[in-house]
Amino acid sequence: MDANVDLKKSWIMIKHTFPILDNNFNWPYAQTTDAQLFETINLINRFGLNATIKSLIISKFEEHVRKFVVPKFWAFFTTDINVGEGFGNFFKAVDYLYTFFTNHIHLIGNTSLLCNSKPIYNAENATDSLKLIIRATLLSQLPLNYNKIIEEFYETALKLENNDDTACPVCGNEPECSCLIYFHATNSKLVELKLLEPLCGQVLTSLIYGYIESYINKTCKDNFDNSYIDALEKWLDQFIINWLRKVYGCDGSSELQEQEYKQKLTNLLYETYTKVRINQLFNIIIEYPESSPALEDLSKCLPKTDLRPLLTKKLQKAMETRLLHPGVSTPDILTAYVASIRSMRILDPSGLLLDVVTQPMHEYLRSREDTVRCVVSSLTEEGPNDLAEELVKGDAVHVDETAASDEDTENWEAWMPDPVDVDPSKTSNIRRSADIISMLVSVYGSKELFINEYRTLLADRLLSQFSCDTEKEIRYLELLKLRFGDSQLHYCEVMLKDISDSKRINHHIKQDANYTDNSFPISALIVSAQFWPPFKDEQLELHPKVLSQMETFTKSFEALKGNRTLSWKNHLGVVDLEIELKDRVLNLSVTPVHAAILMRFQDQDDWCLDRLSRTLHIPPIILRKKIRFWLSHGLIDEFMKDCFCLVEEHDTNVPNLNADVVLDDYESESVMASTQDQREEELQTFWSYIIGMLMNLDSLPLERIHQMLKMFAFQGPTIECSLQELTQFLDRKVREQKLVFSGGLYKLPKNDML
Repeated sequence: MDANVDLKKSWIMIKHTFPILDNNFNWPYAQTTDAQLFETINLINRFGLNATIKSLIISKFEEHVRKFVVPKFWAFFTTDINVGEGFGNFFKAVDYLYTFFTNHIHLIGNTSLLCNSKPIYNAENATDSLKLIIRATLLSQLPLNYNKIIEEFYETALKLENNDDTACPVCGNEPECSCLIYFHATNSKLVELKLLEPLCGQVLTSLIYGYIESYINKTCKDNFDNSYIDALEKWLDQFIINWLRKVYGCDGSSELQEQEYKQKLTNLLYETYTKVRINQLFNIIIEYPESSPALEDLSKCLPKTDLRPLLTKKLQKAMETRLLHPGVSTPDILTAYVASIRSMRILDPSGLLLDVVTQPMHEYLRSREDTVRCVVSSLTEEGPNDLAEELVKGDAVHVDETAASDEDTENWEAWMPDPVDVDPSKTSNIRRSADIISMLVSVYGSKELFINEYRTLLADRLLSQFSCDTEKEIRYLELLKLRFGDSQLHYCEVMLKDISDSKRINHHIKQDANYTDNSFPISALIVSAQFWPPFKDEQLELHPKVLSQMETFTKSFEALKGNRTLSWKNHLGVVDLEIELKDRVLNLSVTPVHAAILMRFQDQDDWCLDRLSRTLHIPPIILRKKIRFWLSHGLIDEFMKDCFCLVEEHDTNVPNLNADVVLDDYESESVMASTQDQREEELQTFWSYIIGMLMNLDSLPLERIHQMLKMFAFQGPTIECSLQELTQFLDRKVREQKLVFSGGLYKLPKNDML
């Protein structure tokens, strides 16, 4: 060390060149001239204090940034401010930090002149070192709610970008204010300091995500009759992406980086839109086909997102809570089921979603007793109806499970295997080709069940209205033949033929000179009993005048048909009555039971319930229910308990009735035997076969009995007795001690075999 050097004076010169070393440092400060700078640098190099002075400068600089600069920067981030003040506070904070940076670039840059000094923190230059120190210190002191001011700043800037109002939301001035200039200047400073992404990236992402979600909800919610995906993509590019270009464009981001965040935001757009539509999917399905545009949008988005499991989960939950419960009628569930099938085919033509979504509906429909009747009624009812339209649409679908579809053959390179969670028994070919009616049949797995129900409903219609439109029924029958085959519906053909034959026979009998209508005309529906479903077995004793007229009709029929006669069902049919009272005339169409009741009052003005019950052969409970109809029309009055009389004159307290009144309470009750009663009768028929088998073969196992019944007993349009049903039937006979089961074999008790 040179003894002539004044150390104190040298230290003062070094502090003057590098003011940060002064304990009383304050900025801004006066910069030294180049001559003074090089003199100081030579002095430091001569003493060999390059590394020491440089380390001390960096240490003092970091201490100053940590103790003074960063706390003052975060002081602007107070949360106790008005909405408009947040924008200005963030601008002031960034401006303060940037001013500090620009004022000290020269200071830190001078350290690079020290010989043999290593780069600060391995930065490429002194400027990057300064940025690194500021950035590291700043981010190490993040307050808890710092992002609130940043979020307000960028949210306000986003509003400014799309501001159609006359006043600025920040300063309240005209749109030509300087707020947007401040915004872009702030972004430029953050980009230069390399603080934009570390400090604001998460807030920007959250803000953009929320803005996109809010815009989608506001634009698309509860509106299903328009397609939005193309318009949303255009909005994203022209507004959001364009705004982000202005935010990040100052750092000269490459096109590749722009494509990356554009792809991310596009994926977010698809995901958000898909989630919105998934939450509304139940309503979309119910409003089909008006909601087809929304379904088409969703079908475009689903392959680009991983939201298929969420869709199935949400839709199944919505179905369970809003549709599949006792408060919803079966016809409404079937309407929603048909809409679900058509909607799912738009969403996923492969049929995978359809299988998963409709499975709970299948199970619930199977548990409802009136499902089959509602399906068959819908197939053949008048007016606009989804199932009726489906019936008219085309032929039956006969799917070959082993055959490859044309689509699979032509596009074999694009073939994809089915997911592991789908039903392996159904190929994609089956799922694509199964129509709605076939799927409804598959709910029960048996065409015979639908055929039997149609046969019962057809019988109800034919018996309740003798002048039934047979041409319409024949048309429906031909359409059903295309679905289920001729052999299944042969019995229904005979039933319709009976209608036309009956009209012809009635015409012939009434033309017969020996036949006369004594007091009223009779038209008979003559049915072939073996082809019709079983009728309800009810007793009714008709009025002698009616019986006499029926006997006359029978004799004329026997004369016409030779060796054939008629077996009348007294409780079936429709009676057209013209009732003449003292003050009015009524025309009513009623059941034979109602007509028989009123005709008894024609003979006698008052009746007791028990006596009338014995006369008509109707139980008193049922008779009271039937009498209630005439009570409601004011023709019969209960003057004392269980005693009734005819009311000849109109009571002013009873409302005046129209001239033509049609009774509808009996129409809701089927005149055919219930399915359970029919099944029990069929099983009893099987019982006679079983007795004959066991008398001839002594004992038989269950499988052999079932096989022999299939050969000899399962004839006609009946549901075959399954092995499980046969087991239950035979076990019931064992409990009734009509069978003995031992060693896996059934046999008759010894006393029955003698």
